[in-house]
Amino acid sequence: VCIVQKKDTKKMFAMKYMNKTACIKKDAIKNVLKEQEILQTLEHPFLVNLWFTFQDEEDMFMVVDLLLGGDLRYHIQQEVKFDSNLVRLYICELALALDYLKCFSILH
Repeated sequence: VCIVQKKDTKKMFAMKYMNKTACIKKDAIKNVLKEQEILQTLEHPFLVNLWFTFQDEEDMFMVVDLLLGGDLRYHIQQEVKFDSNLVRLYICELALALDYLKCFSILH
């Protein structure tokens, strides 16, 4: 994953790239395409949103929201102490995101 900027809007994104040959060797093509299909149907403030996809001869690319500062798992692994109000907020955000996924019959 790398940080990219859209030229016309100057907006920053994260770009995930996957080597096609490596995906074939790992038998992961089906999973990558399913991930893309799922992300294309979703749009939610508490989920990473997919904005663009493209490919070249060697790689497949997915451009998604840029989330600087890491995800919740990263902070938990860093043993960050959260106050109870922040924990309540995160639980509510997670519940809303999971409820949204449930509407699409998506299990996480």
